[in-house]
Amino acid sequence: MKIKDIMTDDLAVVSPDTTVTEAAQVMQRHDVGVVPVCEGANIVGLVTDRDIVVRNIAHGKDPNHTMVRDVMTTQVKSVSPETNLQQAAGIMAAQQIRRLPVVEGDRLVGMVSLGDLATKAKYDVELSKTLGEISIPSQPEKI
Repeated sequence: MKIKDIMTDDLAVVSPDTTVTEAAQVMQRHDVGVVPVCEGANIVGLVTDRDIVVRNIAHGKDPNHTMVRDVMTTQVKSVSPETNLQQAAGIMAAQQIRRLPVVEGDRLVGMVSLGDLATKAKYDVELSKTLGEISIPSQPEKI
């Protein structure tokens, strides 16, 4: 099975010049924890709910005056629509990430998440094993 068979292709996106507040509102409206950051059809980064908290709110920055470009992740791993599920799961496991943009050339065409793969993994023992390696628990810091 290929990524194109399970990816989400109806995506909300923001531009690098979107405010953090506006990006958070897009996440809320679409009930997602990540939004691709695009210039035209080209993906230039991802902004997650965690990026907003750790790179903006925790530093006391005003999300109404902070641009997405200042908090987004720019080193984005991606896959093509033709990538098989096992390969995508391997990338997620190696990088400890839960979402992968799907690109054709430089153009964003979809997104695949850990949940998308997990839904299919119940039928694939090897894929299920790989998915188990993605989320290694961290030890919380005591305050």
